[in-house]
Amino acid sequence: MKYEVATAEKSTVKITMTFSSDEWKQANDKAYLQTRSKYAVNGFRKGKAPKHVLELYYGKGLFYEDALNLLYNEHYGKVLESEKAKFKPVGEPSLSVEDISEEKVVLVAVTPVKPDVKIETYKGIKINKYEYTVTDADVDAEINGIRERVAEKVEITDRAAEMKDTANIDFVGKLNGKEFEGGSGKGFDLTLGSHQFIPGFEEQIVGMKLGETKDLEVTFPEDYQAEDLKGKKAVFTVTLHKLTGTKLPELNDEFAKKMGSDSEQAYKAKVRERLETNAANRSRNETENAIISEIAKTATAEIPDAMIEAQEDYSLQKMEYNLMYQGIKLDDYLAYLGTTREEYKKSMEEDARRNVLQQLVVEKIIELEKIKATEKEISAKVAEQAKSVGKSAEEYKKTMDPRQLEYIENDIKVTKLFDFLTANNEMVVYQEEKKASKPAAKKTTAKKSEGETEAKPATKKAAAPKAAKPTTAKTTTAKPAAEKKTAAKSSAAKSTAKKEGDK
Repeated sequence: MKYEVATAEKSTVKITMTFSSDEWKQANDKAYLQTRSKYAVNGFRKGKAPKHVLELYYGKGLFYEDALNLLYNEHYGKVLESEKAKFKPVGEPSLSVEDISEEKVVLVAVTPVKPDVKIETYKGIKINKYEYTVTDADVDAEINGIRERVAEKVEITDRAAEMKDTANIDFVGKLNGKEFEGGSGKGFDLTLGSHQFIPGFEEQIVGMKLGETKDLEVTFPEDYQAEDLKGKKAVFTVTLHKLTGTKLPELNDEFAKKMGSDSEQAYKAKVRERLETNAANRSRNETENAIISEIAKTATAEIPDAMIEAQEDYSLQKMEYNLMYQGIKLDDYLAYLGTTREEYKKSMEEDARRNVLQQLVVEKIIELEKIKATEKEISAKVAEQAKSVGKSAEEYKKTMDPRQLEYIENDIKVTKLFDFLTANNEMVVYQEEKKASKPAAKKTTAKKSEGETEAKPATKKAAAPKAAKPTTAKTTTAKPAAEKKTAAKSSAAKSTAKKEGDK
């Protein structure tokens, strides 16, 4: 077999493989031996007819397709291996037959390859640096949230309904004095302030007393899912049967011990330490995202469609997993949004293109700056991971897949890259009004984590008063097949490390 490689349009290479008459004959003979059992000819047992008889009976080209597949499977990978220093495939090739006869066969593979990226500048740029701190109020808010989650449920009999209570109610909805389908329910448990029902519904239950019946006047949102209810005014007759509230545990040494600490002060210190770790991770993530986003503004690359599609597929898969954890099927979620998988994937195209470009930028700068990971650094990381699972470094290393070591190596490179970029650009502390209650929340910007959605489609109980649609899931920046490793790495950086590790 002889082959030629030529650069083609939009980051593809054209691989032309020419096979001699002997190679073509051998491939046809092999295809005959592998597939003859599928064919029957009168006078022969099935699978026993000679090759020339089958070709006379079914046609001269009977085994051509299988023979071409055999030649492709045997030789295409070898070509890629021989040319690996010149280009890196990033998707499956488009195949065509340029010539076919008894003398020769010419098979053409147009293969999408990793594009080169041109970066105008990656030093001396003014870039936002994000810094998040933890206050006493943040610690108190976090602890109060934990207390609420472990609070004891108690039945309330001596007061009216308040926000955060769970009210057991019957309700009947009417439009212009007439009941409408899906607007009634009995014995429904509604947590006040959960926004499960349309705006104004839950708020009007606040102040009701046990056994009281009350008419609630509400207006359905203009974007409500039921066409016949959009913007309509309705009256719901609500009867309050039962109230359930929560009794917060006291914050003291006893509570702290239940939470795994020796004292209240020790527990507060432990919570602060966790919040400060999260805040530091968030600061680093957002700063790295800002760095790579700013540099990517000056970068250009002819990105092949295969890389965009792979990113879209990964984003959709990630979104599907996140929804699955919430008990929601992706198809049900998309149906609720009134869209399809293909339409939703199409809406991800711009984010996917940006994410792929950012990944290419990370890889290019690592290459330009000749950033390496030393054996000592790799060994230190392996020892750190080994210690976390209670093993010696030698014992742990024996259980590691080679790709894990490559991932560690590239993770070190990415860390060094961002240290380099931070030192060689003008980092300006970003001033933002701080939300005290959420100092440790992770946030991804240009490389945000896709598929992350917390809202669930509203339950079908009491369809009419329901309020909110699920929020549209965001797309991720992670490279297909990438796995998140540590909170301290930006998603683009992590995806790059994983991608390099998969080589």
